Amino acid sequence: MGPCMTNAIQPIHLEGCILALRGQRVILDADLALLYGVTTKALNQAVKRNSKRFPHHFMFQLTVEEKRKVVTDCDHLARLRFSPAKPRAFTEHGAIMAATVLNSERAIEASIQIVNAFVRLRQLRAANPDLARKLDEFGDRLTFHDKAIAVLFDEIRKLAEPVAEPEPEPKRRIGFRMPGSD
Repeated sequence: MGPCMTNAIQPIHLEGCILALRGQRVILDADLALLYGVTTKALNQAVKRNSKRFPHHFMFQLTVEEKRKVVTDCDHLARLRFSPAKPRAFTEHGAIMAATVLNSERAIEASIQIVNAFVRLRQLRAANPDLARKLDEFGDRLTFHDKAIAVLFDEIRKLAEPVAEPEPEPKRRIGFRMPGSD
């Protein structure tokens, strides 16, 4: 069971659902739907019906590359691997707004816990600025290394591809030929 897959909302598990993407702390639609007790489809439909409430700084859609990375890095998101949809990422404000459009008791309770989890993460970051700086540097280094490894694998794949043999030139016949006969 992943960190967000519980019936009872437990703050310690919520922090494992909050990810850093595009320089922001976000929670993905699949995790948010589990916390709010609805399907991801129902959550996304409610968001779509109320799209004016979700400006780009409240919610954004992941790119294919971002989706691949979060699925690879977060074990509890493995269920998204074969989904054709690109997940939506909700900031703290977007998660609260999602609770208002769902308007259920569970969504209200969960939104309070989500806000508390975001606040705890901000407090931890503020209390340990050196650690936060090191984590940011480490994340940048990992991103650089990921790109370098991807280039390396592409080059290895190219080397592993079979080389097409050139077509042999037709052999010329040796000997006397009568004009007009081939």
